[in-house]
Amino acid sequence: MAKNEPTGNPDNNGPGTNYSKFIGVAFQMIAIIGLFTFAGYKIDEAANHATKWATAALSLTGVFISLFIIIRSLKN
Repeated sequence: MAKNEPTGNPDNNGPGTNYSKFIGVAFQMIAIIGLFTFAGYKIDEAANHATKWATAALSLTGVFISLFIIIRSLKN
């Protein structure tokens, strides 16, 4: 076997692996932010708030948590 031929190693870090990793991270961000926003919306709806403070606060909390998870996963 020549040195330049691929060995068929499944642990290969090809471009498909990187794309699927980043697509997974994007869906994870959407899920976290969406879940926190939905929870804030339901809290505001149940409490009949005129200003949607819980929605805003939990949305920002979701953004910060998702950014923390992304930064932590990119370090690995």
